[in-house]
Amino acid sequence: MTNMEIGGLVTGIISILVGIAVIAWPRILAYMVGIYLIVVGIIFIVASVL
Repeated sequence: MTNMEIGGLVTGIISILVGIAVIAWPRILAYMVGIYLIVVGIIFIVASVL
């Protein structure tokens, strides 16, 4: 698998987990979105550098 495929897989898994968390605990929506954006940003930066 290429880095982009792995990044896409990880992004999909994180998206599902964040979606479940938002449904279960809507009060922490801002934190979950923030963490998601940071993780996705790191993944794409690493993928573009490698």
